[in-house]
Amino acid sequence: APSIFIDSRREPLLHVPEMSYGSMPIDDGHLILSQEEAALFIQQEPITEEMIRPYSGGKEFINNSKRFCLWLVGVNPSNIKQSRLVLDRIAKTRKFRELSNRDATKKLALVPSLFGEIRQPENDYLLIPKVSSENRAYIPIGFMKSDAITNGSALIIPEAGFYEFGVLTSSMHMAWMRYTCGRMKSDYQYSASLVYNNFPWPDTNYKQKDAIVKAANEVINARAKFPDSTLAVLYDRNAMPPELAKAHTKLDRLVEKTYGKSFENDASRVAFLFKKYQQLTSDLFTKNTKKKKNA
Repeated sequence: APSIFIDSRREPLLHVPEMSYGSMPIDDGHLILSQEEAALFIQQEPITEEMIRPYSGGKEFINNSKRFCLWLVGVNPSNIKQSRLVLDRIAKTRKFRELSNRDATKKLALVPSLFGEIRQPENDYLLIPKVSSENRAYIPIGFMKSDAITNGSALIIPEAGFYEFGVLTSSMHMAWMRYTCGRMKSDYQYSASLVYNNFPWPDTNYKQKDAIVKAANEVINARAKFPDSTLAVLYDRNAMPPELAKAHTKLDRLVEKTYGKSFENDASRVAFLFKKYQQLTSDLFTKNTKKKKNA
């Protein structure tokens, strides 16, 4: 077979919603609260309730661990001034940034009440953990509410819907991910620039998209039947409930159909996807070359 190289790409190869990192606090932990600390803040100073948001990375998302953060975007400064606890955390964040060796971090000391890098969507969004166990057939991904803050240990797609969720959690995308992702020890390390932005999405008509959306909803509904189980448990190969496995199998089959054939295994899936990738990049190169000639 021909040697095909995957380039790091800043934007998706095809016209699909863009993926980015979550927000970065750059605070030495001072803007982050444990579940107990968040409860104590609200108990001692009820005014802080509006300033505390759920806070999650990939690990917290998969294991349903509860953490919180001080999210002061748009909060009335007068309310912040009334909270001794919040002012103390802000002061510590400012000091940490001022003592940094990085000029960019020092500049952030001017706004110590805010995260250093803010990418929080205003609407609900899709979360993809950056690191996931190699023992899972699927990386557990899912939707987050707009008030839940996601950090840089996860990737987010603000404009994603159930169609995007369906394709990304399918066996086709998982096969592509396993061959193109990085590794954290032996675990999968998902990448926007390598995995997502280079993924050859299928060409789908309205009927196919509708079927994938319905099947994606069935996956979400199957998860919801086990509210006391974390995604780590639900996606364990030995513990996955039959209802969830069945929903994923149906979704896999529908996504494969959009590529015009069925596949025996991951090797055949990846061989097909690499061929499609080669065709797409070749077409893109030709298109860009024509644009330069006509410019």
